[in-house]
Amino acid sequence: MQRITIAKGDGIGPEIMDATLRILKAANARIEWDEINIGEKLYLTGNTSGIDKQAWEKIIGNKVFLKAPITTPQGGGYKSLNVTMRKTLGLYANIRPCKSFHPFVATKHPEMDVVIIRENEEDLYAGIEHRQTEEVVQCLKLISRPGCEKIIRYAFEYAKLYKRKKVSCFVKDNIMKLTDGLFHKIFKEIAAEYPDIETDNWIIDIGAARLADTPEIFDVIVTSNLYGDVISDIAAQITGSVGLAGSANIGQKCAMFEAIHGSAPPIAGQNVANPSGLLRAAVMMLSHIGQQDIAEVVKNAWACAIEEGIHTADIYKEGISNQLVGTKEFAQAVIDRIGKQPSIIPVADYEKDVQLLIPTYTRKKAAKKVLKGVDMFVDWKGLEINELAESLQKLNNGIELTMITNRGVKVWPNGFDETFCTDHWRCRYEVADDKAVPKSYIPELLTRAIGAKIDVIKTENLYEFDGEKGFSLGQGQ
Repeated sequence: MQRITIAKGDGIGPEIMDATLRILKAANARIEWDEINIGEKLYLTGNTSGIDKQAWEKIIGNKVFLKAPITTPQGGGYKSLNVTMRKTLGLYANIRPCKSFHPFVATKHPEMDVVIIRENEEDLYAGIEHRQTEEVVQCLKLISRPGCEKIIRYAFEYAKLYKRKKVSCFVKDNIMKLTDGLFHKIFKEIAAEYPDIETDNWIIDIGAARLADTPEIFDVIVTSNLYGDVISDIAAQITGSVGLAGSANIGQKCAMFEAIHGSAPPIAGQNVANPSGLLRAAVMMLSHIGQQDIAEVVKNAWACAIEEGIHTADIYKEGISNQLVGTKEFAQAVIDRIGKQPSIIPVADYEKDVQLLIPTYTRKKAAKKVLKGVDMFVDWKGLEINELAESLQKLNNGIELTMITNRGVKVWPNGFDETFCTDHWRCRYEVADDKAVPKSYIPELLTRAIGAKIDVIKTENLYEFDGEKGFSLGQGQ
């Protein structure tokens, strides 16, 4: 018997969780559960995290968490509990199967069967943001080698275990050379270890366009956090409904399973919500805990109900559906079909006693790290760029001003009057290629800047690693 933690969440959450648990119980799932309260109720008591200590203890103690959607209040300094839980529990892999159920659920893509594997802990979802000047705010995009290696290896191991033929990498490394460039580089390194699996790489914009237009060309997609969040919702919707999609969040020690849709407050309490997303997440949970036999029973019973046209309002369509039902009635329809197998939707057939295991990350040998300069970010309200450059050149102290950019575009030397500038300036100081910068030069530079009444916002050191630049050029440089 496996003990899990459940949370009924907000909005439609309690209804779809009750329906899901009824089905699991009827299928004789070998589980017991502890229920916790998280989300809106806690936010409204002044708990800005949306979760308390007792809830954390239950989740960490049981290791497996089935969660209904929660509501995060907009504004007011509240952080997304979904993101907090994924990162706190080390749930680095988000898995979202997106499959069409043609002809029973209306879709323009009847052959679609894509699994999106999304990095879950870093990227822009680190949520590190600062207002730096009156006009400019920033959000830091953090991509790490451990994060890339773990999620990319997971994608290949998933493809291998579930006999998928291809893994596609989605990045934007034509623009973000270092962050997305690292993701792509590691994808190619790991792909070489799996010669039997076909691979390809897509720039995220055209990749997303092809996913929306011809999803049948994809099998498994691996990508970073923000891209994965966007394309997985698109992919789920074009299968027929976001309400059909569940997801798994997997880490080395814990796992969380949830529907991908939100809490939908406008329809809460009306017995109209589709529990399929959470139920399909529960099927993933059953497979994860080694109860593949129960996962098969539940998935097949669900498929029978879908095949027979017993549909909730989100997928009901005249000429395709046969019966419009509510949340409770759909759950009962699934229960009534336990033990049956679908005739057209593929019968669920899970490999037994297998588990996807990813080795613990091993750090690489440290690179030779050489300091080559510093980017000094300045708040300056003037318009004459040469005036700013003259002030900054007076600060040279063994490292020299080589470039000024505004929002990434080089504006000095040899800038253009047509470039629109804000009050946020990156001022780059460097040494010659064959030299290194003593670290003492940087505080000296800042001391000179303060003395000259230059408003320094922050600095970023410029390093080379084994001779390779660890910093980007300015646009136009």
